[in-house]
Amino acid sequence: MADLQHAIATLDIPAEWVGIRAVKEIETRRSVRDGQPRSNHKGLSQGVMVEVLAQGQFGYAATNQLTAEGLRHAIHAAYQQAIATQPWRIYDWTTQQRPQSIGDYHSPRLQPLDGLSVAEINDLLLRICQQLKVSDQVVQTSATAVTHDIESWFVSSNGSAVYQQVSLIATHYGVTVQKGPIVQQRSNHGYLARSYQGSWELFPTAQLWETVERVGAQAIELLHAEECPTHSTTLVLAPDQMMLQIHESVGHPLELDRILGDERNYAGGSFVKPEDFGRLQYGSALMNITFDPTVAGEYASYRFDDTGAPATREYLIRAGTLERGLGSLESQARLGLSGVACARASSWNRPAIDRMANINLEPGDTAFKDIIAGIEQGVYMETNRSWSIDDQRHKFQFGCEYARLIEKGQITKTVRNPNYRATTPQFWQSLASVGDRTTWEVYGTPFCGKGEPNQVIRVGHASPVCAFEQIEVFGGEA
Repeated sequence: MADLQHAIATLDIPAEWVGIRAVKEIETRRSVRDGQPRSNHKGLSQGVMVEVLAQGQFGYAATNQLTAEGLRHAIHAAYQQAIATQPWRIYDWTTQQRPQSIGDYHSPRLQPLDGLSVAEINDLLLRICQQLKVSDQVVQTSATAVTHDIESWFVSSNGSAVYQQVSLIATHYGVTVQKGPIVQQRSNHGYLARSYQGSWELFPTAQLWETVERVGAQAIELLHAEECPTHSTTLVLAPDQMMLQIHESVGHPLELDRILGDERNYAGGSFVKPEDFGRLQYGSALMNITFDPTVAGEYASYRFDDTGAPATREYLIRAGTLERGLGSLESQARLGLSGVACARASSWNRPAIDRMANINLEPGDTAFKDIIAGIEQGVYMETNRSWSIDDQRHKFQFGCEYARLIEKGQITKTVRNPNYRATTPQFWQSLASVGDRTTWEVYGTPFCGKGEPNQVIRVGHASPVCAFEQIEVFGGEA
């Protein structure tokens, strides 16, 4: 950090503000398929992003030349870019968009990410694949473990000094089975959905082998199951499917840059309008959604975003009413709306843009058994398998790996190829039951894409079990 602060102290450009964000990231990826190693990768990425505010405009320049000369060259390039944007400016920025921040953040972890050797990790993944092979009807097994050890430093000309250390682990295992023309898959909550901040203590847990056995058994169960029925009914979603539901139909529509139109060329816009904040009944009174980067161990927790803005827990939707958007200080200024500290970048060579972090559905007060007991007819679904949603985040269709019927207050037989579809407001306004804290589970994904050039970033989502009334459900033959 001292070298970055020295570069700031010796500035020779007439800028209103200069910020430097340095990132060092070590990634490992180990994967096994059908008992054979497929990947044993370790990579290092490090560099610096310089941001300059000059004549009311921001300019950016990145470099992996971590020398005094390299930093000086990047600062001057960012300054020249800021000046060059003047004829096309859409807003005049001030240092209010870059307040001073001082502090640090460290991921919770019980051991370092090199606490297991490469041999130990591969042996664990191989054993998982072997145990998933529960029948000759198993045609493919796979297991993956990915880690990231990330350090970032942020300094600025107005005195910011932030250090953050993040340890990430994401794991997956799954199986594909076949019986004649019927092919089914079952996984541990979806591809790399078990994504958390922490270390190896989160993977080989006491429940690991019990869960591996269940995944294999449920895959075979699906081969002999009937097709999911087609009708409008009560839909109960497990937290691992609620993760994607929240991500696609709440997180993305509330990004303020989409609402401004900045993302329409690539990632799409939003059905939400600026005047909807404080007015729109997004869902039923049971719907309470928070932006919460303070949850210990959740995948996108942090203390400061990538522009140094301090992160706090905020309600986006409270009692069903839309209150706040997912927008950085720049988007907040342009729209005159409240936002959150969510300016995030996927790497040192990308500027920060409006992104999700941890977007969570707060738990209610209904036990799982009571949710089910109150349903005469319905379908319970787990684990996303496919999804489609329009570019305004309005109309969607999702498919799940596993489902069971609910009949007269009881969970009964398994059905395969479960799907459901709705529009976002219709769906959330049909929210009829929200599970209590005992049903609340935390997941994440490393694959949220957005921005030009593309930035694939990590997000976290937590949710209880939820029930929705009169949702169109259908099977694979519909």
